[in-house]
Amino acid sequence: MAVPDLVDSAAQAVAGAERPSLLRQLGSNPSVVFGTVVLLAMVLMGVLAPYLGTIDPASIDPVWRNKVPGTERTLTLPSGDEVAFEYRMGTDSLGRDLYSRVLYGARVSLIVGIVVALISIAVGLVIGLFAGYIRWLDSIVMRVMDGLMAIPGILLAIGLVSLWGAGLTTVIIAITVPEIPRVVRLVRAIVLSIREEPYVEAAISVGTPLVPILYRHILPNTLAPLLVQGTYVCASAILLEALLSFLGIGIPPETPTWGNIMAEGRVLFQVFPHNILFAGIFLAVTILAVNLLGDGLRDTLDPRMAKRF
Repeated sequence: MAVPDLVDSAAQAVAGAERPSLLRQLGSNPSVVFGTVVLLAMVLMGVLAPYLGTIDPASIDPVWRNKVPGTERTLTLPSGDEVAFEYRMGTDSLGRDLYSRVLYGARVSLIVGIVVALISIAVGLVIGLFAGYIRWLDSIVMRVMDGLMAIPGILLAIGLVSLWGAGLTTVIIAITVPEIPRVVRLVRAIVLSIREEPYVEAAISVGTPLVPILYRHILPNTLAPLLVQGTYVCASAILLEALLSFLGIGIPPETPTWGNIMAEGRVLFQVFPHNILFAGIFLAVTILAVNLLGDGLRDTLDPRMAKRF
């Protein structure tokens, strides 16, 4: 066998040996396991909401308002048959089934969190790569990013929603804008430390164009930190969407979200705490799971911390 073939075989063997090791490290990290399991459960809950829900989440019945969890009811179908079911989480002040509303609310929260994370990571990655590598562009871009970061994210989101009107698309854009500068600063810091490396200077010396240098030599070093940062952005977006909906300037009330469920139940919270309790628990558990997943990925992917596992 030729020497190049031996080298290729050895490289493939090493790559094959490293892959199970990383999977084992992820599987042995309790934060990764817990976060992944909870998030998968939330995703399935949102996807299967039409099948798991007991009744239409927008169905209003004032006769059955503010019922406590466990209240049983009998419905008469158009065919004349009677069906008994249970309000597992009770009803709100309009008689809507909280169990179905919480299930459908998971859809909005997860869509907002995932979409905001993907858009902010994609936009921030491109801006950060060019800003960190091109010196004259760095000062211009970072002054703009510093200006955006000087405004609290919640105030900037409130201003954008007030300007464009409430809606899912508006909320996603309003939450994404404050998150982009954080991603840009992260990518820029990585690029600043990598662009002075010998292999980057060697690529420059042989006349490699700008885009191939960024794509081949710098981009791969940003993927692991961006993956971790994406989980934190997702958790922040879920919380911010709930806050905007709670304040009444986010998703319209006719669309069930965890935020507006709690907003509608806050008036009678002392008398009927279940109107807020269940939506709050699901919101807190989801954010906790995303943050734990991010911490676990950071511990596993960071070479300085991966030695502990």
